[in-house]
Amino acid sequence: MRAPDRGGVIWLGMASESSVYAGQLRRELGLRNRLHARGRLHVESYGNPPVIVYAPEKGRHGNFLDAAYAAIAARPEWMRRFGKIHAQGRALPRPEAEPLRRWRELDSSMSSDALLMNVFCTPGVADSAAVRRMLGVEEGEPTVFGWKARVPLKSGRFDRTEVDMLWGSLLVEAKLTEGDFQTRAATVLDGYRDFDAVFERGLLPRVELRIARRREAIEFPEEFTQEWEPTEGTGEVSAAESEALAFRSAIVARVEEAAGSVAAYASYQLIRNVLAAYAEGCSFCVVHDARRPDLREAWFEVMTAVKSAELRVRLKVLTWQELAPLLPEALQEFLDLKYGIVGPGRVASPVEGMGDIV
Repeated sequence: MRAPDRGGVIWLGMASESSVYAGQLRRELGLRNRLHARGRLHVESYGNPPVIVYAPEKGRHGNFLDAAYAAIAARPEWMRRFGKIHAQGRALPRPEAEPLRRWRELDSSMSSDALLMNVFCTPGVADSAAVRRMLGVEEGEPTVFGWKARVPLKSGRFDRTEVDMLWGSLLVEAKLTEGDFQTRAATVLDGYRDFDAVFERGLLPRVELRIARRREAIEFPEEFTQEWEPTEGTGEVSAAESEALAFRSAIVARVEEAAGSVAAYASYQLIRNVLAAYAEGCSFCVVHDARRPDLREAWFEVMTAVKSAELRVRLKVLTWQELAPLLPEALQEFLDLKYGIVGPGRVASPVEGMGDIV
């Protein structure tokens, strides 16, 4: 299974544990949001399984707890987060009562940014002494969503890629159903000024990226055939079709092998945000779902490669489930029903079809 990456490269490898965990969680959230969406303006994507995408209504938004959405609407700097257009918005169906706006990333039931804002925009959460102690934040510190970090480059310029949230001196990266923390070629990481000062290169997770090349129109014309297309009817694959599919797989493998590869690092987002924390003198916390142990392991791999013990103690990890018991009761109920997020030792509310998820 291949997943495209930016910059014309392809991450090689078989389907990993990460994709399994992410797929299971997406299926569960799809079932939960199909139930939650009843009576709320929404559409279902064309994918399988479909993703629920909510449209704003008068005074509320189906993807948000009412109290959280009211707080967001009252803060223009928070409301600006809705300006980010949904990457696949043009491929989504229109709602029955179309809003005068394009689909936004925060409309998606799979959005980790929406989950982050549901939690930290709900009145009382940022003021909670228990929540502040858990995250190491001082009283009265403001929350900034989509904060533009200044990560120094060797060129003298800065990488201004945004961090999900800045709360006082704490940087937060929120994750939910994302497959991983992205992958980038080693040459990209070499461009950061403090890369070698912060990390032990040999301990960082490395991967091989295959360089994708454009196939010429006349390349292998005689080797491509309609026999590769499955026949309609029984759904069974004939011996001839099986042979043709194996033939095609061999061609694709040969082309990829000839394409070449480049050295790269996995967990690019984590590496970049650790560099941001180093440059800004901040702490950095990854908040993820307990059903995604793969993300936790990826974060531990990166933390292990940090040279400075002083910086390592400023690096944190937290699950939404660990945070849940400290939140207001209405928010806890919302997270349970919509996301299946409950505190440790509790069982999330059942949803029809959940038994099919293994």
